[in-house]
Amino acid sequence: MRMRSLLKGAGLVAAAAALIVLVTLAGLLAFVAYNTSTGRDWSAPVGEVSRALTWDGTAYVFTGEDLLEDDRWAMLLDESGRVVWSLRKPADVPETYTLTDVASFTRWYLRDYPVQCRVRDDGLLVVGAPKGSVWKHDMAMDMDTLFQVPAWFAALFLLALGCVLGLAYRVLRRWFRQEQQVRDAARSGWINGVSHDIRTPLAVVLGTAAQLEADPTLPPERRKQAAVICRQSQAIRDLVNDLNLTMRLDCAMQALRKELLQPAAFLRQTAADFLNSGMAEGYPLEMELLETPLPAIQADAFLLRRAVNNLLTNCVRHNAPGCPIRMGARAEGAFLVLWVESGGAASTPDTDPSQQRQLEPDGGAAHGTGLKLVSQIAAAHGGEARFYGGDVFRCELWLPSAS
Repeated sequence: MRMRSLLKGAGLVAAAAALIVLVTLAGLLAFVAYNTSTGRDWSAPVGEVSRALTWDGTAYVFTGEDLLEDDRWAMLLDESGRVVWSLRKPADVPETYTLTDVASFTRWYLRDYPVQCRVRDDGLLVVGAPKGSVWKHDMAMDMDTLFQVPAWFAALFLLALGCVLGLAYRVLRRWFRQEQQVRDAARSGWINGVSHDIRTPLAVVLGTAAQLEADPTLPPERRKQAAVICRQSQAIRDLVNDLNLTMRLDCAMQALRKELLQPAAFLRQTAADFLNSGMAEGYPLEMELLETPLPAIQADAFLLRRAVNNLLTNCVRHNAPGCPIRMGARAEGAFLVLWVESGGAASTPDTDPSQQRQLEPDGGAAHGTGLKLVSQIAAAHGGEARFYGGDVFRCELWLPSAS
């Protein structure tokens, strides 16, 4: 639906852009045609003015004053270049002209006055307009250049269309981003509200179950049942926390508080916290660290610890007691690789890529939805999580090193 709306909006914008450009071109052509015809009309009265100017044998008689506007003027030059008749001729216009003068103003300007000329049997009729009232320019054009005009118009059309589409793309992208932010905020508010509603009764269940588990007056069987309730309640609490964090990472609402971490110290502290939590009871935890120093990384310690802890918890929940859990780190070029594996014999870093596990469409993996959060945390740090299956479950976090 979103893609359909986007395509529909882009189509409408493209149609609008094409219409705008076509209307602009049509207006330009109409403007040129109108003003060109207007120019012909401006020169047409010169012929009528010439016919209205006659010689009666003793002097020139002009009967066409209504053909000239109040600001127009006219004069007649004889073959010697002398003015023999004039009407409203400006004072700064000369009375006599050479052949060179006539050649220069017949197509252009006479003392900055735009003029139109007409050859008569008795001389040259000149009709002038006020300075600055008419623009005259030689419109001669090479034919090769003229043939390029359509290509120029097409290029201008494509340029205008591209500009409009680019602007429309930016507007639509901003609109969709704002719409997405509104939806993300609504979803975040809903999940936070549901999480709060779940945590409140869950805290009561946890507290009550912990009291029952620690009550020495209860039979051992009842205390074991209370311990099961505690573990499952903690699992629900962790799931709610994972859902909240997953949503925040999905919506880019989780700020990263990066700091310089030393991999060896980080893994030792994470392993110690996991062992002290009681989750690893019955599961041997082994750590493999190379003697050579490992490169430091810039990472959010809380999020990265959450990712590794999710992997360790996943190993416990999906393996029988006694299953060994191994964790470690190594350097791979510009990356630091943190890995956790469980089940069977220890696997090597050269695990067959064809066995790499793929996330399911819902974002989870075969070993639990918590692995989606692991992938999100790795991606938020500019890295990736690689999952491998088979008899041994293995996850590698490839994170860019700080060096």
